[in-house]
Amino acid sequence: MDRMPTRTTPQGEKEAPVRVEMTVGAVANGGWCVARHEGRVVFVRHALPGERVIAEITEETARFLRADAVEILEPSPDRVSPPCPFSGPGRCGGCDWQHASLDAQRRLKAEVVAEQLRRLAGIDRKVVVEEVPGAPGGLGWRTRVQFAADRDGSLGLRRHRSHEIEHVDHCPIAHPGVEEVGAERRDWRGAAAVEVVASSGGDRAVIVEPLPRRRADLPDVDASVLLDEGRRGTRALSGRASLVEQVAGRDYRVTASGFWQVHPGAPATLLGAVIELGRPEPGEWALDLYCGAGLFAAGLAEAVGPEGAVLGVESEPQAVQDARFNLRDLPQASVERGRVEEALDRLEIERADLVVADPPRAGLGRPVVDRVAALEASRIVYVSCDPATLARDIAWFAPHGYELADLRAYDQYPMTAHVECVALLVRSPAEEVTA
Repeated sequence: MDRMPTRTTPQGEKEAPVRVEMTVGAVANGGWCVARHEGRVVFVRHALPGERVIAEITEETARFLRADAVEILEPSPDRVSPPCPFSGPGRCGGCDWQHASLDAQRRLKAEVVAEQLRRLAGIDRKVVVEEVPGAPGGLGWRTRVQFAADRDGSLGLRRHRSHEIEHVDHCPIAHPGVEEVGAERRDWRGAAAVEVVASSGGDRAVIVEPLPRRRADLPDVDASVLLDEGRRGTRALSGRASLVEQVAGRDYRVTASGFWQVHPGAPATLLGAVIELGRPEPGEWALDLYCGAGLFAAGLAEAVGPEGAVLGVESEPQAVQDARFNLRDLPQASVERGRVEEALDRLEIERADLVVADPPRAGLGRPVVDRVAALEASRIVYVSCDPATLARDIAWFAPHGYELADLRAYDQYPMTAHVECVALLVRSPAEEVTA
């Protein structure tokens, strides 16, 4: 895939970009809408279904074009003025739907999830995307923001599908705790990237990635400061290397550079959905795959009680340490380090009552689907941040006798195209009888 080449006149002047008038069609996965021009598919950003726009072509392939809607001729009733001054064609790439009302954003995301289920899993299902508490007006929710730094030490955010930096002095979707650090208004000379994290427990951390063979000049900030040393991990220069997150009356230690849901309301919302759909019972044997810092494992362990057992599996070493620390008061829960299929084989895990899986965006993949299905659990709860890989994996579970019994979808990333889903897969009655 190539960017549109910069064309020049015989006098060496740049030609104007190619602009085309078109009517925009349905939403597509990733923050695009679909249109057509001269028989070719055009994926258009900054537009809404049904709008008539002037679109500027930004990329071209043999099969399709990409474009930005730079002028709106006939606006949708769902169009609003973006709340961020850095949003728009050619500007910050962090958000996809700032020009749509929140209700419209959720309808568009629901359409994307439903379309992926139809196309990849052959399932026709109505989807409703629910609001997640903690983001009034869809803003102020992102508790982890990674800024790029230029050679002068100024911070900004990457433009869409580009290494270019859009300089910002604030980010409207950033959590107030992130903005209180004031990283965008300081000099980070010598840094390649600066990540700011704010925890629900009130902790703040700044993670600095230095330029190659450069020492970053670090300003004074009211936060722990960590240095990203690449494969060697992160090292605390001041303050602590971990944060405290609080969910449902429990404290969780999370390494500052580790994974934790970035929406403040997401951990409690997802934990509630996992327990509601999975229905763990006292005495059951449950698995928490890709368990991270142990959020779901803790909830499962409390539900199965001391007569049951929970095993978490996680490949990231620091997350394993955090999870073991966070589960130290629950002797029925343990955590094993390793890739899921390797750990299950090594521990000779052959059966389970309940499996919870929260894989990265790439999904489970066929080998893990096959290995999990072989456990013959009566319920599988699948937490996913990508509806395409979720639908693909649901289709791969089907030949093993599993069907989609329930689905919850959450607007965990307002203003962006991302959506979080929690799916319940159950074994069909025929499979239960023959097991």
